[in-house]
Amino acid sequence: MRYGLILIAPSIKDQIAAARHAEARGFHSVWTTEFHNHNGFVRLAAVAAATQRVQVGTAIAYAFMRTPLLAASAAMDIDELSGGRMILGLGSGTRSMNERWYSMPFDKPPAPRMREAVALIREAIRAQKGNGLFFDGRYYSVKIPGYARPGAPRDRIPVYVAGVNRGMIRTAAAVADGLVGHPIYTRRYISERVRPELEGSSCELAAYVICSISDDIDQARREARAQIAFYYTTRLYHSVLDVHGWREIGEEIAQAFRRQDFEGMVAAVPDELVDAIAITGRPEEARDQLRQWEGLTDHVLLYPASVGAHPGRPGENLTAMVDTFGPVST
Repeated sequence: MRYGLILIAPSIKDQIAAARHAEARGFHSVWTTEFHNHNGFVRLAAVAAATQRVQVGTAIAYAFMRTPLLAASAAMDIDELSGGRMILGLGSGTRSMNERWYSMPFDKPPAPRMREAVALIREAIRAQKGNGLFFDGRYYSVKIPGYARPGAPRDRIPVYVAGVNRGMIRTAAAVADGLVGHPIYTRRYISERVRPELEGSSCELAAYVICSISDDIDQARREARAQIAFYYTTRLYHSVLDVHGWREIGEEIAQAFRRQDFEGMVAAVPDELVDAIAITGRPEEARDQLRQWEGLTDHVLLYPASVGAHPGRPGENLTAMVDTFGPVST
């Protein structure tokens, strides 16, 4: 199982510091995220320029808020900048994110469009020799007779697709090099719903795992509860709870969110759900807990809990995570 680190930190400078720390401790990969107030590719370019060996990826960049050609060109730029270390992770986002944040239409289901977007991205990365780029699909059409990409280190960059439910998981299995597992995956959901869909494919699972390392165990578990509650305000994700018969937990969280009752949201997350999703506690306890993901995921993406935490806590947690899980001891 390879170790990756999700770079949740207060600033780009802090992300670079965390990435260098992870590289020095032998992590396989580091990943930037994207939200309405920060750009995953810009941040990843800064990280790529500041590191030498570690794989760099977007987990995730939004697929539909930019065209596939823009995603492909950003990936090729970072691949060149990093000397061939880029992993392009893409996700659809929710309908609300597409429409309310970016004023973009949202196709439902989104999986067919994602499949086509990945095909166009792969074609754009391959078409580097000046023979042009021509693509005619249901969602995208590109005609660039003089298309070329001099200086690109590779004609194939790994593409990962994020998914929660069956349609997108199957799309990842069919067209992607990896599936980015959502932070609310439980281990049982992975074993019963995710791994069977990936069988027979060359698609690896790179699963987010929410993590909070602290000598204050109550603090660590509270941070994990808050992160889990944040995600389960979205009913689209409640299907993960169904394998446990826990749908009512998601409904209670969603109802508390509608009341703007943050404490009620957090309180609605039981210990059983925290234990099924997250890693919490002191370093030695966290290392023991991580072993539960062995055999379930090929590539674990350790993700610091940050929702509701004080401003310095995500960076502190990142440092603790690298020191706890770094394959190379200091």
